[in-house]
Amino acid sequence: MMIRGIRGATTVEKNDAGLILRATRELLEEIVRLNGIRPDAIASVFITMSPDLNATFPARAIREMSGWDSVPLMCASEIDVPGALSRCLRLLVHVNTDLQPEQIRHAYLKEARSLRPDLAEKTDR
Repeated sequence: MMIRGIRGATTVEKNDAGLILRATRELLEEIVRLNGIRPDAIASVFITMSPDLNATFPARAIREMSGWDSVPLMCASEIDVPGALSRCLRLLVHVNTDLQPEQIRHAYLKEARSLRPDLAEKTDR
């Protein structure tokens, strides 16, 4: 078993706590679904948001999910690069798994699909 990183990103319509929490849950649930992982296999989750999102801590959404209360979570702000995708939330999930790197399925939802179209096309959404 190795520790692997699973990436994901999504966007929210506006800087609203409820929308940020909903998008965080949706993205994490998609990563879990695509890779068949359980919370007890997660080493940690690193969460970033673009600088225009600050209405809440997205980690709050994960802590409220059943079975995720013991997973270490860290939130940060993305670098404010001119022209970068706005209203973007990203996850890097560190998981203990037997999956090989090429078997990992990353999740790019909504407008974030434009960040990695090569990976986004491999998701079912």
